[in-house]
Order: sequence, then C-alpha cells, then structure tokens
Amino acid sequence: MAKKGLGKGLDALFAEEDASHGVIEVKLTDVIPNKNQPRKTFDEEKLQILSDSIKEHGIIQPIIVTKSDDMYVIVAGERRWRAAKKAGLKKIPVLVRDYSSLAVTEIALIENLQREDLNPIEEAQGYRSLIDEYHLTQEEISARLGKSRSAIANSVRLLALDENIQQKLISGEITEGHARCALSVPAGAVRDFFVNRIIEDGLNVRQAELLAKELMTSPKPKPEKKQLSAYKIELDRISKDLEQYLGTKVKLSGNSKKGKIEIEYYGSSDLERLLDLINRR
Repeated sequence: MAKKGLGKGLDALFAEEDASHGVIEVKLTDVIPNKNQPRKTFDEEKLQILSDSIKEHGIIQPIIVTKSDDMYVIVAGERRWRAAKKAGLKKIPVLVRDYSSLAVTEIALIENLQREDLNPIEEAQGYRSLIDEYHLTQEEISARLGKSRSAIANSVRLLALDENIQQKLISGEITEGHARCALSVPAGAVRDFFVNRIIEDGLNVRQAELLAKELMTSPKPKPEKKQLSAYKIELDRISKDLEQYLGTKVKLSGNSKKGKIEIEYYGSSDLERLLDLINRR
C-alpha cells in the first residue's frame, strides 16, 4: 500500500501493533473523527459517489479505529465514515487497534499524503502538529514519513503566509510554487500586491520569480523620499493601461479611499473620441 516512499507505509504501521481486536460492527454514532486529522476539506461530489456505492455494496474496507473511553476514534477512513453517514447506515465495520495519540496523528497524515488528499496548507498543518504537539524535529518527521527534510521545511514555511494568501493557495488561485515565491517578498501590502499580480496577469512560477526579484532589487529611494507603496505601484500600472487604451496621457492620484483621474485631450474632436472610447467600456 505504501506509495511514493512515504515512510514504512500504512500496512507496516498497522502490522506493528499486536493488540488488535479484529473487525467488529459498531454503531456509526459511536465512531468519532480524530481531532488531529490533517484533512479539513472533503469533495462533496466524490463523497456522494462513495455514499451511493456504500448504499449498494456496503463498506468493503473496515474503518481503522482506536478505543477512547466509550467511543471509537477514527485512525484511517474518515471519508468512508462520512459517506456511510450520508448513506444512512446505522452500523459500520471497524478494525480496532491500540495506538498512541502520536501514532494516530502520524497514520492519519501518511494516509492522506499517500492518497494525495491534502491541500498544501493542510499538509503543512499536519507537519506543524507533529512538531508542536509531539516535539518531533523535521529530521525525525523526515525519517518517519519518508519525505525529505527540505520538503517538510518548505511546507511548514507556507504557514508564515497571511491567511488571505493561504486561502488563495487552498482554492487553487496560486500554486505552491507561487506561494513559496511570495515568501521572498516583504509581508503586507507588497506581498498582497505581488500575489494579486500573479493572479491577474496569470504569471507562471518562473515569471513570478522574476517579478519578485524585480521588487527586491529595484533602486532604493533616497532617505528624504518615501518608498513607493504597493498602492502607488498599482495606480501607476492602471495609469499606463488607461493611457494605452485611450491613446493620451492619464494621471491618477489619491489614496485607497479617494482619488482623482486626469485625462488630457486636444480639441473637441479628440474629446469626442475619448468619450466614445469611455462609453464603450
């Protein structure tokens, strides 16, 4: 079952524990998700397809659980549990195993990584959980999961991005490569401007790297002059776009709350031409 060199694989991890009680049927309501499950989002369409299959054929592969007081905590198989719930099942087959909380978290992370079910932020949060809650080093996580230490380090770094940029990564508006590139420019308005340019201009990762380099190596302003803000940079870009469209000089000034647009014209016929262009927009 192990894929892509992820540690020992789930089969090996499951086989390590001898204290298992075999497959039993339990009430679906007695089974609860693992609060440290790294996967937070589930594709509703795929969930419905699985639910329809479970209605017809039942659950073929038991859900792996561990006992916690009077409840069973899911170790692997939350998607099947959700689909069974959707299908209206009252009881489900489970395989009870005795695992430590660290093993439960590790297995849940491996299962999702093998299935490629995690978005980049969920993966990063999974690694962060192993670091913060179980005090594992990146080297130890690397050895356990079979992922390179640099891959884990780059993943965790994504959590340094502001939440609005993380959401753009989760939604697929930017790629993980874009997100890593965004970390190379200053946080705040400049980084927001940078990410918006990637989306608006459809930049690939290489183009984003060049833009980041341009932003970071642009001439430094003299001490007595204020550095151009991201908003001013955006105004300049819009001015140039308008000048190209209107065929005349355009000046934008102001701030994010209030501003002014100045459009030059030369004679009444030129003014009529500009009005016609503006009306077309």
